Amino acid sequence: MVSSALPAPLRSIGFDQNIDQRVPLDTVFRDEAGATVRLGDYFGRRPVVLVFAYFDCPMLCTQVINGLSSALGVLSLVPGKDFEIVTVSFNPRDTPAAAAAKKAVYLERYKQPGAAGSWHFLTGDQPSIERLTEAAGFRYAWDADTKQFAHPSGIIVLTPDGRLARYLFGIEYGPRDLRFGIVEASAGKVGTPVDSLLLYCYHYDPMTGRYGLAIMRVMRLAGATTVLALIAFIAIMLRREKAGGRPAERSVRLPTSAPAVMSGAAAGRQPDRDGPPKGGHYVREGRGRG
Repeated sequence: MVSSALPAPLRSIGFDQNIDQRVPLDTVFRDEAGATVRLGDYFGRRPVVLVFAYFDCPMLCTQVINGLSSALGVLSLVPGKDFEIVTVSFNPRDTPAAAAAKKAVYLERYKQPGAAGSWHFLTGDQPSIERLTEAAGFRYAWDADTKQFAHPSGIIVLTPDGRLARYLFGIEYGPRDLRFGIVEASAGKVGTPVDSLLLYCYHYDPMTGRYGLAIMRVMRLAGATTVLALIAFIAIMLRREKAGGRPAERSVRLPTSAPAVMSGAAAGRQPDRDGPPKGGHYVREGRGRG
């Protein structure tokens, strides 16, 4: 009921998520300076954010590019170093002059160093447009009543070798989702170890075109962290116990024999081992004979 009530052009538009499929990198377009280029000229080194928008679109295309430039402005990733941006018009009547004017508008909004050389606005003829849009799963239609194109809203992140990696839908894109998409498309060559850890906890949902928390992965990570913390605690306690054990007992040197105690005059004399001293006799303690 709902689909049959929609105008015919709106029933045919949308995104087909051709994830992991390649786009035709040999497709020929014209850049904003009017030079003939191949799509592959912007691939090979870093991920590419691809946007389909025609340059005299009265509303939706402008909102899509506005949403992209807002998300890009928050990212710490560097254009031209970490990623490229390619905006392709799907209106064959658009000209390089219109592309240059549109680019100038968005360079005023997105003033990151390197943006001028890494955000490209392309135009092309109908066969080139159809070849790329079909490969990317971008379905659009011309509405004769409104004299406008009906089309879906969203952006696509591709790998450096031209494979479709992630689709982000709508006209506003979370900086976290866009960053995760670029980091994943780079196969870990872009971003930080923190990004890799977060990507373990988040997963891409093709239905929503966003990243959501992977509960089971978070629980596994929390369990592993707890086990490691316990092992570290036990190791520290064992080391402290070993280092702070009972002190060594002091050795006390005792004499081998106690000195003899003598009284009287004999206390000041030592007996001769061969007999009593000359002219004298031993004095013995005790009771003498009468």
